[in-house]
Amino acid sequence: MSANHLKLNADKTEVLWAGSRYGSAPLGSAGPSLRLGNQVIAATDLVRVLGVTLSSDLSLSKHVSNTCTACFYWLHQLRRVRRTLDTESTATLVHAFVASRLDYCNTVLAGAP
Repeated sequence: MSANHLKLNADKTEVLWAGSRYGSAPLGSAGPSLRLGNQVIAATDLVRVLGVTLSSDLSLSKHVSNTCTACFYWLHQLRRVRRTLDTESTATLVHAFVASRLDYCNTVLAGAP
């Protein structure tokens, strides 16, 4: 990193020790920490990569849960103003708020179980 004039942001750097849920138990936060220069990065159970949350067994269950939570939140917010909107405006808002959440990082999620 120093050869390319890059600096590590320890607040945003996360280490994930991944493994299969069917093999040996995933290390998760019990895994060894990573030392880069004078920075020590502790292992975590969940990391965010481009807004997608991955767990130590590489499942997307936490990401799906976060996406559903965000979509239900926006649907609940739209319910408050539904009576003042026509059908076309409501559909536009649903697509803007909910569909954008579902489409975010869909290339990362393509083919995922």
